Amino acid sequence: MFVAPFTRIPIPIPICSTTSSSTVAAASRLSRIRGRPCAHSRPLLGPVDRSSKASALSDSLKILEWDKLCDAVASFAGTALGRDATKAQLSSIDVCYDESRRLLEETAAAVELIKYGTGLDFTRVNTVLVKSAITRVSRGSLIDGVEAVAVVGLIQLAETLQNTLKAALKEDAEWYNRFMPLTQMLMDAVVSRSFVKTAQLMIDEDGSVKDSASFELRRSRDQVRVLEQKLYQLMDKLIRQEKNETSTLEMCIVNGRCCIKVMTDRSPTFDGLLMSSGSRAGSMLEPIAAVPLNDELQRARALVIKAEEEVLSKLADKMLAEIDDIQNLLQIIIRLDVITARAKYSLAYDGTFPDIYMPSHIGGEPSDSLSQGATTSSASSHLSRSNWKLYMPKSYHPLLLKRHREDLHNAKKDVVDATAEIRRNLLGKHIEGNDGDARLASMKLRVSELEKNYPVPVDLMITENTNVLVITGPNTGGKTISLKTVGLASLMTKTGLYVLASEPVKIPWFDGIYADIGDEQSLTQSLSTFSGHLRQIGAIRSQSTNKSLVLLDEVGAGTNPLEGAALGMSILESFAETGSFLTIATTHHGELKMLKYSNDAFENACVEFDELSLKPTYKILWGVPGRSNAINVAERLGLNFVIVDGARKLLGTANAEINEVIVDMERFKQSFQEYLQEAEHYLMLSKGLCESLLVAKKNIADHAVKLKNRKTRAVLDSASAARSRLRSKLQQQQQQFRESSEVELEKGRVVSSRQSSEDVGQSKSCDISPGGRRMWSEASKAAGGDEQSKIPAVGDTVHVPSLGMQVVVSKVEEAKGEIIVQAGNMKLRLKLKDIQSQRTRTS
Repeated sequence: MFVAPFTRIPIPIPICSTTSSSTVAAASRLSRIRGRPCAHSRPLLGPVDRSSKASALSDSLKILEWDKLCDAVASFAGTALGRDATKAQLSSIDVCYDESRRLLEETAAAVELIKYGTGLDFTRVNTVLVKSAITRVSRGSLIDGVEAVAVVGLIQLAETLQNTLKAALKEDAEWYNRFMPLTQMLMDAVVSRSFVKTAQLMIDEDGSVKDSASFELRRSRDQVRVLEQKLYQLMDKLIRQEKNETSTLEMCIVNGRCCIKVMTDRSPTFDGLLMSSGSRAGSMLEPIAAVPLNDELQRARALVIKAEEEVLSKLADKMLAEIDDIQNLLQIIIRLDVITARAKYSLAYDGTFPDIYMPSHIGGEPSDSLSQGATTSSASSHLSRSNWKLYMPKSYHPLLLKRHREDLHNAKKDVVDATAEIRRNLLGKHIEGNDGDARLASMKLRVSELEKNYPVPVDLMITENTNVLVITGPNTGGKTISLKTVGLASLMTKTGLYVLASEPVKIPWFDGIYADIGDEQSLTQSLSTFSGHLRQIGAIRSQSTNKSLVLLDEVGAGTNPLEGAALGMSILESFAETGSFLTIATTHHGELKMLKYSNDAFENACVEFDELSLKPTYKILWGVPGRSNAINVAERLGLNFVIVDGARKLLGTANAEINEVIVDMERFKQSFQEYLQEAEHYLMLSKGLCESLLVAKKNIADHAVKLKNRKTRAVLDSASAARSRLRSKLQQQQQQFRESSEVELEKGRVVSSRQSSEDVGQSKSCDISPGGRRMWSEASKAAGGDEQSKIPAVGDTVHVPSLGMQVVVSKVEEAKGEIIVQAGNMKLRLKLKDIQSQRTRTS
């Protein structure tokens, strides 16, 4: 292989003819082996003032734009207090490892609840009103009707969630563990059904007190309605009496009293009290006839208010008796809203459950509770076998993904609005011509471009023995986005959010995530000065531990390249020794690429650059240092050949050789990746074919067993049918033999009776010896023709024509003219005339 010898060849460092002491120091640093003391790290990162230390973490969060991500997650909360609590929970990143595990378990349980179909919709609950009701009741004030309705909604929502959970547990008891710890949280909540019942009897859905709440309230409201009706009738009568062409009168309410508004200079005919007057607004007169009714109406309304207060007072007392349960229920619902917001955000952006571990437990098996989100993926087994320090394949920057979705949504909305506008113009015959069509085509093109230019995910995979990763490559190539993606993913994992990745990820739990990112590609920060970078790096170095993540962008930039390279090397070596658990840095300094070949704690990576299109591909190549493309790009852009050739000469042959080696490594890396992807493809294909073959083999075996069983059943059925037919046939033959024997016996008796009258002596002799033989022979001769038969003996074989078979004689009954024969397993009684002897056969 090419890589193995490359790691053992010392790389020459180009040194200009005007070599300075800093250049020699930078070059000599490359030959240092791991473990030697870093002379410049301590003075460089020495005393840092206390205020900068305290602000290092908060500055890092601002650089990573963590507040924007918190706002994005909080937007998925259903209540106002839930949104505030979500921001507060995510903003507090000072949580321990066990707390991070608990937050992730809660998010996973909420995801399962949402997938189950509960929805977890909290938008129907007005938590602000509920909190106001709790505060008012606790202070001894009356509860408002709208607040009571909000409290009822809170309790009903909790009861609905409990019923849904109980139904799920009845369906499958395993859901109890899958919904933990939300299961325990919901089941422990005390639902005050008595307060709901009381409130529904007293308060209407719009928050008004019902007439049926009390007898006094109903009576007072009826009185108010009667008085209002009388006043309306009186006012209508007065207005109709004063109606003429020059006057304009209308009824109005002033301070709750019914009055008449006069819009003319002429005084009305009725007497009244002047309430107010104005040249433009007119005069407000309360008719004298309406004064008693208005006074009585005011007293009736006061009684209504008093009756309503009595009802609300009773309701407040009822709520006060259960204030602790209601307050605890509010806290549970807000907490559930926060957890659900994290789960809904994770589902909306196709997040992946992260496998989190303590930095001191590298290589250990992930816990069962935190590996559940990755068990269904093919990568989960890969994670358990490989000792990755950080494994984030196909990870997205959350804010870039959010911005892309918003832009795509707005672009599609613009297309819909423009199409609707064109349709309206066509219907109204306000034809805009080609301008409207051109604008619509431009909008559709914008949508198409956004759909094609989907954010490119980054693959971040760092092995266990790597402490510092140096990423090189061109500007706008994705280095800074890669840093921020790692930082945000670490913060998301720590605060209980899924990581936005297409595959399961493995991330350490960091006690602190520190970043110094400030180039022109930053999403929120402007270009910082060199001293500002050093101040931030110094604060980070003073606070970071062996469980921290440090992200440094363009380390050593902003000053003389040689001094910046030396300074950058010293900084990275300091973090590699004791400064952090993992440091990821980007740089343009070629000297920093060489640290890997003198220190095993370093690893190189670069962002890929397409020289044909002169554009970055935003892909990270691992184990390959980035090479300089400035001269090649200048040549492709048409810069004068003399200038390009002079630049190459000034750069030196040694650097050119290094670039050639890097080019070969890039090609080798790309070829290796292509072959690896091809091998994985064929491996998956072979696995699929093997599974198909096993299925086919099993199907063939099952079919053979079924066919054999079918044949066996067919043979058994045929044999059973044959035996049944044979038995039936034998029974028929026996019946026929029995009937024929009885007929012949009857005929023999008739013949015997006739012969007994002629010769009694001969008849008697027929019963004893040879005479019987002669009689049987004569009778046989008369019945069978000329053939002379002989009486068979026991053991003789005779032929039975009616059966078409030979049988063995087992018994002879000459007196009856019958014999008993053995036919296989059956014994048959036959007449002597029905057989043919095989021993004596006469013609």
